[in-house]
Amino acid sequence: MNKPRTAPFAAFEWMLSARYLRARRKEGFISVIAGFSFLGIMLGVATLIIVMAVMNGFRKELLDKILGLNGHIAVQPFESPLTDWKDVADRISRVPGIRLAAPVVDGPALASSPLNATGVFIRGIRAEDLNALTLVAKNITQGTLEGFNERQGVAIGRRLADQLSLHVGDSITLVSQKGAVTPMGVMPRIKPYRIVAVFEIGMSEYDATIVLMPLPDAQAFFNRPDDVSSIEVFTADPDRVEAFRKSVTEAAGRPVLLVDWRGRNSPFFDALQVERNVMFLILTLIVLVAALNIISGLIMLVKDKGSDIAILRTMGTTQGSIMRIFLITGASIGVAGTLTGVLVGLVICANIDSIRQFLSRLTNTDLFPRELYFLSKLPAEIDFSQTTAVVVMALTLSFLATLYPSWRAARLDPIDALRYG
Repeated sequence: MNKPRTAPFAAFEWMLSARYLRARRKEGFISVIAGFSFLGIMLGVATLIIVMAVMNGFRKELLDKILGLNGHIAVQPFESPLTDWKDVADRISRVPGIRLAAPVVDGPALASSPLNATGVFIRGIRAEDLNALTLVAKNITQGTLEGFNERQGVAIGRRLADQLSLHVGDSITLVSQKGAVTPMGVMPRIKPYRIVAVFEIGMSEYDATIVLMPLPDAQAFFNRPDDVSSIEVFTADPDRVEAFRKSVTEAAGRPVLLVDWRGRNSPFFDALQVERNVMFLILTLIVLVAALNIISGLIMLVKDKGSDIAILRTMGTTQGSIMRIFLITGASIGVAGTLTGVLVGLVICANIDSIRQFLSRLTNTDLFPRELYFLSKLPAEIDFSQTTAVVVMALTLSFLATLYPSWRAARLDPIDALRYG
């Protein structure tokens, strides 16, 4: 007569697993290992989520800042100067998917005030195009951009204003080596400009070096009365910039050279991608070490519970039930550690800049210097596909870690366990 078989993952299997997770006094060392395994998985998962979110935040913030001021495609002259820049810009702006085609004149210069001097990058741009750049237009901290073309003034970044101790209404002296041509050679052009606006876009490199000037004034300042340096083209989707190359080239109607934002910034963003991948691999080792702790803890638990396993086997418990009991025990540690790690990681990501400010005040140090990281605050952007991948990876490692100890428990000979246990 066949005995009735117990259904897999029956109530008594869960009961025994829960009992083995509650260590008694003589099993204290095993509970310590289980605790460290839990903490290891929790910290590993939380650290992975936090680091990946910060890396994503860096990329998104830097991309928004860089592409908020520079075009997704730079249309540069080829074979002849861009003297027909007005017609070219109008034709490109009518291409479907193009948000803005802004002619610009740019170049380096020296900026000085009565108290200091520094190198700057001047960009000449039309007032209507500048107002369309919301990154600047919506981050004016002093003054206004109204009448930018007619006022013959400039807009500068807040950090540059602080460095030169200047405010709206003050004059900034700009010096360019491309000045007037005289019998003695090319003389530097030195000209004061009134500051009409101060902006702060949150990227320290731009806030400390950019000077925005009306396009006609920039053309006169750099001795380019009839042409421009390039036409900055802003598309609807910077990630699909390759799809616009052909239509922009055709709309230009003349020989041009196209340089997209990936070509201009590829070393920087490639370095971020490599760093993110390396950090993921390194931090995965934390979860792997915690999974190995689960293996060692379960092996010790199997050894300690040898007599219990033998008694269960003599009472008719199958090998499958024994294996599932220890599988549930080990997997519970992994699942609890993973879910807790996800919760901790998401909470920290949501408050990461506040935590950074608190730690800075606590240690009296600047943990996120703007000059080094370019951004004014610590960003975090959670990618739920990456978070899901971290959770799946942690649960998979935790589950795999339970297989060998559970199989070993199921293979334990009850006679030997009772004789030597």
